[in-house]
Amino acid sequence: MIGKLLDKLIFAAALLVALQLPLLVDHYHQYLSGWHKATQWQVDAYQATAKEHGFADVQAMISKHLHNAEPSVRADAEQKQRTVDLLAELSRGLTTFEQGYLPEKMFFMLHPRRIHLLKDVVQNFKPGIPLHATGLAFAVLFALLLNVLLILPFRLMQQRSVSRQDRAKG
Repeated sequence: MIGKLLDKLIFAAALLVALQLPLLVDHYHQYLSGWHKATQWQVDAYQATAKEHGFADVQAMISKHLHNAEPSVRADAEQKQRTVDLLAELSRGLTTFEQGYLPEKMFFMLHPRRIHLLKDVVQNFKPGIPLHATGLAFAVLFALLLNVLLILPFRLMQQRSVSRQDRAKG
C-alpha cells in the first residue's frame, strides 16, 4: 500500500520536474539567441571599422592591433578577439538549438563551462507546461524512467523480504 503511494508520488514529482526541462531549454534558446544577436551587432561594427580603415576583415585588424606598441590598443584588440570568439561559440550553440534534439540541447545547456548562463536563465524562468508534443513526450518518458530507477531498490528489497518470509514458512 505505502509502496504504491510512494511510487505514484515519485512519478508525479518526476513528471512535474520533467515538464519544466523542455520549457527551460526554450528559455535558454531565447536567451542565447538574444545574446547572439547583440554580439553579432558588435562584430558587424568591428567589420565596418576594419573596412573603413582598409583592413581585409576584422581578424586582420585585430592581428595588426595585437602587435601595436600602445598597451590600450592591444587591450582593445584582445577584447575584440574575445568578442569574435564568443560570437563563434554562440553560433555553434544556436545551431545546436535550431537543429539538435532535446537531449543535445540539454547537454549543451548543462555543460559546466556554461553553467553561469543557465543560472541567468533560471532567474527569469517561470514554471509551466510545454505545449508541444515532443516536450510532453519527453516529460512522460523521463518521469517513467526516473520513477523506475528510484523505485527499483525498494521493489528489490521488498522481493527479498517476501522470499525470506516464504523460505522461513516453508
